[in-house]
Amino acid sequence: MACPFLEDPVDVEAQILRRNLRRNLRRERIIRPRLDVLSFPDEYLFERFRFSASSIIYLNNILSPHLVHMTHHGHTLSSEQILCVALRFFANGSFLYNIGDAQHVSKATVCRAVRNVTLALKRLLYTFVVFPSHRPTRLLKEEFHRIAGFPGVIGCIDGTHIPIIAPSINEGDYVNKRSVHTINVQIICDAAHMIKNVEAKWPGSVHDSRMFCESTLSAIFARGEFDGYLLGDRGYPCQHYLLTPYPDPEPGPQQAHCRTRARVEITIGMLKARFQCLHRLRVTPERACDIIMACVVLHNIATIRGEQCPTRSPNDPDSNPDPPADARDGRAVRDMKCFNHF
Repeated sequence: MACPFLEDPVDVEAQILRRNLRRNLRRERIIRPRLDVLSFPDEYLFERFRFSASSIIYLNNILSPHLVHMTHHGHTLSSEQILCVALRFFANGSFLYNIGDAQHVSKATVCRAVRNVTLALKRLLYTFVVFPSHRPTRLLKEEFHRIAGFPGVIGCIDGTHIPIIAPSINEGDYVNKRSVHTINVQIICDAAHMIKNVEAKWPGSVHDSRMFCESTLSAIFARGEFDGYLLGDRGYPCQHYLLTPYPDPEPGPQQAHCRTRARVEITIGMLKARFQCLHRLRVTPERACDIIMACVVLHNIATIRGEQCPTRSPNDPDSNPDPPADARDGRAVRDMKCFNHF
């Protein structure tokens, strides 16, 4: 073995230079050019982000105070770029590295952007999702009445299942009746496809009727604080404030309930068509619930701003076809509406 003291000083210096060169090459950062998203036409933006340029600017204006910069280096993302990365994930639902490649950012950056925008949108939940509405209740009833002539309706309710990956904690609670791991989400909408109430916290094994019975809204309805009715499917108990359809509706007045209640199924279909990430979320249940609420806020903003909706996919029949026992007063109210009004 050669003694290091006998090595040629020139060779030692060359080795040091080569080692420093390799170290510098490893540390060199390759900065990919950022996309100027708003330079593209609205058709391009809609396909990838579900919003036009004017709506993206609007979203950036209301969300930028809540979006934190994700690096202290000089090449940080702007709030607009953070927003567009998250919107692409919501609209596409692809793997994070696919979103990163499309937006010229890393997978870790996509993850942080989605989280930041999700939390920012959650802050606006009670601004854009309000039951029964910012408008007078009378207008809600009139809009529902124009659908099929059913009177006194201020909302339609239904549950929908959002698939998730199997969680590591309480895994069995999230298996629904179709043996799929899901979050069961309760949605109430108006006649204009605006979502007026959302409950996104229950595992897939929980039934729709239990979600509603344990919600704050159910207690408020039971106290008679709302002037109007909800329309639900046979998965709910028939109450004097929550009317369910007839088991075998006859042509005429009895079918008006079904035609009116279908508005919530259409709304859920629009929500899932807009935001493909809701077809399967590869995150923990807690983060999945946050993303669902963020998508609801975005759906309402898109509806308010008149954004077009992609072709709707048929809504999965999530609700249980076996109805619970009807409440006697609920059946009486339902019969009264059918026979006295029509």
